[in-house]
Amino acid sequence: MRALRLLFNLIAKEYNHNLDCHLLVSPTKRNKTLYDYNVNLLRTTTECMSAILGGADTIANLPYDSLYHKDNEFGDRIARNQLLVLKHESYFDKVNNPADGSYYIENVTQQLAEKSLVLFKEIEANGGFLKQLKEGIIKRKIQESADKEQELFDSGREILLGSNKYPNKDDKMKHDLELFPFVKNKPRKTLIIPIIEKD
Repeated sequence: MRALRLLFNLIAKEYNHNLDCHLLVSPTKRNKTLYDYNVNLLRTTTECMSAILGGADTIANLPYDSLYHKDNEFGDRIARNQLLVLKHESYFDKVNNPADGSYYIENVTQQLAEKSLVLFKEIEANGGFLKQLKEGIIKRKIQESADKEQELFDSGREILLGSNKYPNKDDKMKHDLELFPFVKNKPRKTLIIPIIEKD
């Protein structure tokens, strides 16, 4: 997000665009679990903390049980409370940018921004985003990245604590599923093949 903001400002300046970059973020469902599901509380908390450190303007937290329960008051209340804990106990609201001055974060941000700018220029040089989207190039690149990450996870080289490292062997899948969290393939005829969200 920090790199995105740098790039947005750089590109906006080139195109005489004077609007601000507002980042609305939410935790991912990709790393949430049905088994040791209370681990989801830790994951959403650290993802929200990362969003704050990354410079998000607005954070919409994800209830820990959103994979298998419909919206409910308890899950929503816990999600709100996680943000309140970050605010009132970590004091993230007391400084403008809690990551300022961190050499490591600044260095990684700069590296990501530079690599992203190269990718942006490459997309522009090859006809722009919409052309590459219609030709399936954007989807293919995203799919290749997702497949690589999944392969690393499946082989144990990408560690997700509680899932493929130190899983709770006694924990069983939630028995009271209100939502079906598994991907259903529905053939669709579209101009652009969508990327289906996977849990």
